[in-house]
Amino acid sequence: MSNLQIIPPQSGSAFKLNKGQKLTVIDPEGQQVSDMVLFNTDDLREKLSSGKTLDFEASLLITKGHYLWSNRSRKMMHIIEDTNGRNDFLLAPCSIETFRILYNHKGDHPSCLNNLYTNLAPYGIGIDDIPTAFNLFMNVQFDTDGQLSVEPPSSRAGDYVTLKAEMDLLVCLTACSAEDSNGGKFKPIHYKIEYN
Repeated sequence: MSNLQIIPPQSGSAFKLNKGQKLTVIDPEGQQVSDMVLFNTDDLREKLSSGKTLDFEASLLITKGHYLWSNRSRKMMHIIEDTNGRNDFLLAPCSIETFRILYNHKGDHPSCLNNLYTNLAPYGIGIDDIPTAFNLFMNVQFDTDGQLSVEPPSSRAGDYVTLKAEMDLLVCLTACSAEDSNGGKFKPIHYKIEYN
């Protein structure tokens, strides 16, 4: 049994996922990033860790077959399918400071950090508790000198990533708000949970 949920452009959604359940995150129109963060529902101080994941998986390109690890060196999710195969675990969620510092943007701008915080606040999670997100469908390139560049996602309409929960989780997803990350357009993200 599953139910399709829609995250409108430049917004987010938080929900609980039980150990053993599967989460499928879908890019329905193509070239749309989704930031994802995870917390252990039994102790919210245990959360997704970019550093531990890159360390234990020994790869900068996290995709099918890899695990997402916590700051306590425990497996949180297992990626069991990834039809696009390009995700990012280097860059932090976009914030108002991102747009001011990198893009010289004036005034307010929707951001993944704010959408993550807004949706996680009811669970008692503060903005400083939010870790580096696993950026589904995000196309970050790096050259031999280590220079990073954000390119339009290579994901096509209907591409998806399916992950299995390795513990009881609080999950938050966004439909990313950064123009450069999404090929200049903002689109929805869909997700569904397979109930055991």
